[in-house]
Amino acid sequence: MAKLPDPDFRPLVRWFWYAVVGGPLFLILLLLLTWAGLFGSLPSTEEIANPKSYLATEIITSDNRQLGTFFTENRVHADFSELPPHLVQALIATEDERFYNHGGIDFRSLARAVTALGRDGGGSTITQQLAKQMFHEPSGGLGRIFQKLKEWIIAMQLESRYSKDELIAMYFNQFDFLYQGVGIHNAANVYFRKTPDELTIEESAMLVGMCKNPWLYNPARAGREESALKRRNTVLNQMERSGFLTEEAADSLKAIPIALEFTPGGHDKGLAPYLREHIRQFMKEWVTTHRKPDGSEYNLYTDGLKIYTTIDSRMQRAAEEAMEQHLTQLQKAFFKQIKGRAAGPFYFQGGSSVAGANQILTKAMKQTQRWQNLRSEGLSEEAATAAFKKPVEMKIFAWGGDRDTLLSPWDSIKYMKSIYQAGLLSVEPQTGFIKAWVGGVDFRHFKYDAVRQGRRQVGSTFKPFVYAAAIADKKYSPCMQVPNIQTCIEAGQYGLAETWCPSNSDDKYGGVLTLKQALAGSVNTVTTYLMKQIGPAPVVQLARNLGVTSDIPVVPSIALGTVDLSIFELVGAYTAFGNQGLYTEPIVILRIEDANGVVLDEFSPASREVFSPEVAYTMVNLLQGVTQGGTGARLRYAGGGYPDGVATGFPYSFDMPIAGKTGTTQNNSDGWFVGMVPNLVTGVWAGCQDRSAHFGSTAYGQGASTSLPIWALYMRRLYADPKIGVRRDGFDAPSTPMTIPLNCGDFLSDQAEAREEGSEFN
Repeated sequence: MAKLPDPDFRPLVRWFWYAVVGGPLFLILLLLLTWAGLFGSLPSTEEIANPKSYLATEIITSDNRQLGTFFTENRVHADFSELPPHLVQALIATEDERFYNHGGIDFRSLARAVTALGRDGGGSTITQQLAKQMFHEPSGGLGRIFQKLKEWIIAMQLESRYSKDELIAMYFNQFDFLYQGVGIHNAANVYFRKTPDELTIEESAMLVGMCKNPWLYNPARAGREESALKRRNTVLNQMERSGFLTEEAADSLKAIPIALEFTPGGHDKGLAPYLREHIRQFMKEWVTTHRKPDGSEYNLYTDGLKIYTTIDSRMQRAAEEAMEQHLTQLQKAFFKQIKGRAAGPFYFQGGSSVAGANQILTKAMKQTQRWQNLRSEGLSEEAATAAFKKPVEMKIFAWGGDRDTLLSPWDSIKYMKSIYQAGLLSVEPQTGFIKAWVGGVDFRHFKYDAVRQGRRQVGSTFKPFVYAAAIADKKYSPCMQVPNIQTCIEAGQYGLAETWCPSNSDDKYGGVLTLKQALAGSVNTVTTYLMKQIGPAPVVQLARNLGVTSDIPVVPSIALGTVDLSIFELVGAYTAFGNQGLYTEPIVILRIEDANGVVLDEFSPASREVFSPEVAYTMVNLLQGVTQGGTGARLRYAGGGYPDGVATGFPYSFDMPIAGKTGTTQNNSDGWFVGMVPNLVTGVWAGCQDRSAHFGSTAYGQGASTSLPIWALYMRRLYADPKIGVRRDGFDAPSTPMTIPLNCGDFLSDQAEAREEGSEFN
């Protein structure tokens, strides 16, 4: 049998050494060619040293929470020191176990990825992933190979310029977690309402798990909850495998369900959207008058400014929740009351209600873009109106979430004008710091800010200014008695063209009332009596000194609150009662810093003494009577409610000192309540967008029914959290002895003795 020739392995050996030596050389050649730009441009050395990153301007609360951002890309920078160790460990364990041992390329992981064809994970390091995020758009096919080469080069350059900790921070700051959660700072806020350093281990694991695919493993997406949970637990397993967690700790954490406090970012979402819009308008002016060191203008959306505010996020959330809780029930009552009315929510004195309603709706219709489009298409007014009254599919506002419905645009206007609106402002009187600002019920649907832009008739909430002016001038005591009879101010007096004789709202007269009783019951005759004693000019001047800038006619009728003021003006004016007669202008912005923490501007409130501490304390005493036995006494009730159970949340049963004043305007168009405790003044307004839309009965429409419950529900939330620091004790008395009697028993006894002796006594 012929002997077979020995196999010649020399070609195989030759090719083996070609691969061993030539492969790396070929790879090096490809890298050099890539570095030279043959396969496309690379970022410059300057770009790598100073990567371009748009930073959002951040609004920060007094309790160090992010209230909102202004952004082109919603990114807020977080330093490595702000990242909890377990967040960094989760990333390293999951994405790059040898991160601290390579220079940007992990060849062991790369070899594993090639031999396993990616089944056991990719070979990209954290630095390579960062390079991809920062400098390259995704590509496929052959382009992906060249892109990978570029990532290697950029990764090595990044490694040569930045420390490992800096690279970790850059990675977390660069990653987009969706829902405007760009970067870990915003992601922590969007998904958990936290700052990065407050994240728990399982929360950190969830966010790191999203880094593989933020869309696929996003627990905020319907149907992805289970995938997100499994991915989070995979991260926890990796942390155990890498020695960052014990088996017991990992098992315990995997048993915890994902608990989100999901607050998607956006200019019209999240806390305090009306306030954020107010700040945005302010900043648009501010950037025109404040320049960078190089003379260029700051960009509100990309320069990462920090706006520090006086707002307390806990109080802001409590205010918004209280408003929603009450108005949800109030709206049901309103819809029930106007159901079947041809005029819908509109009421008129004299004339046809239907005709008046049609006039309002027609005017509103012609202001819409839909109407303009119909007319531009050549339709006549009649045809356009007919088209406007045809039902179409639309989404409308509803408490609990927008509702899809079939409704004509005409009826949708009537519906939206039937929605009860409200506004709330809460101010610390001693500092002027605004703690909560709720400009409306839903910023997406109702852009008008009731706190600052809106001006509505204030009704009886203006009466304390008449009382304060009279007490400051005449030293009247709250115990002074005034006959409850119709009082007239004659024609010619204070410029009146004809005699003015206002009536009490209940048309009840007789007997005598102390000033405290009269203000508590909001009795018009006594307020008119005080106006007759001093005239309107001192009242107007007092209001001006208290920060009111709206037009106030110098006429006696202002005594009953016929003027239109904003919530901002009214609450600001009331702060002087709770601050020893010192008016402190409400402010919301404390300082503005640049992205590096350099202070660019600081703000402090203007302050001035308007009346003495004695007058202020006397007014507090009077206003306490409102909640002790007057129109605000339902705050003290241990039971009860409004008609048809509108006032959910009863009983309130407040037993702490509270001063306040209700206000209800003609036809119940506007309801007000301003409530005061020693270190907080809060004003609430409620009413419909159009003044002709309102409740048909005072039982529902008065301020004690529409606004006071919002204040009460808000305060209950504040008192439930002692850390907020709302005081329960009494109001601060003047440091000097009082000369105005407040004890009515002693005062009336002394007055009786004086009368017996024939002397005058006020």
